[in-house]
Amino acid sequence: MDQRLAGKVAVITGGTSGIGAATAELFVQQGAKVVFTGRSSEKGNALAAQLGKDALYFAGDVTQEQDIAAAINLACENFGKLDILFNNAGGPTPGGVDDITPAQIQYGVDLLLSSVMLGIKHAIEPLKAAGGGAIINNSSVAGIRYNQGNLLYSAIKAAVTHYTKLAGVELGPLGIRVNAISPGAIATPIFWGGSARANQLSEADNAAKFEKLKQNLAKATPMQVTGLAQDIAEAALFLGSDAGRFVNSHDLVVDGGRTSLFRE
Repeated sequence: MDQRLAGKVAVITGGTSGIGAATAELFVQQGAKVVFTGRSSEKGNALAAQLGKDALYFAGDVTQEQDIAAAINLACENFGKLDILFNNAGGPTPGGVDDITPAQIQYGVDLLLSSVMLGIKHAIEPLKAAGGGAIINNSSVAGIRYNQGNLLYSAIKAAVTHYTKLAGVELGPLGIRVNAISPGAIATPIFWGGSARANQLSEADNAAKFEKLKQNLAKATPMQVTGLAQDIAEAALFLGSDAGRFVNSHDLVVDGGRTSLFRE
């Protein structure tokens, strides 16, 4: 079978665990050369060693614009170009409607929205130089329905989805497609405090939490199955590959039907 990303170069943010790590692995399997970012050097270096010469780890923080730009530059310098950017990095954003603080708002915006906007900004020129390409933004069903995340997270993810659609209109004439993926409840460490929390737990504890989470999340979809990081990686593969050449300014919901359930 032909590799669907043969000859392509991708940058994936938040690539040391969960959806990002699954996508980096799948992209390399499908022939891409990948630069992935994340704050856990231990996990990043281990994954890079596992994936081999076609993957590079960059220890970066997407709340810092210079790190976003540096990751994209690293891909261009080492692999010669950029074809795909997956703005995937994220995490929980604390803050309730009655007690939210300016610091919480700023952190949520920096992590989930500014990182997307700045990633797009820095990807435009290298994507133009490559003759076009694909930008994929990880959004969420929380931006579509109530009670799929806290209010701050949900509001920011709605902004990510809307910004995706607008950016696709702006950049389409340049041959740059911009799409979002809105995962449903996907079994990843974000449910027990994010990758930083998962890094503090033993392998056995993380495995136990993962199995319990899978059982609980399966009850929340009509299919009665749990969404996995690999499901979102496959969606990113479609949007990043030539198979998705006519898909632009779209939000691809991957949730097993969760958002069609009329219950809170």
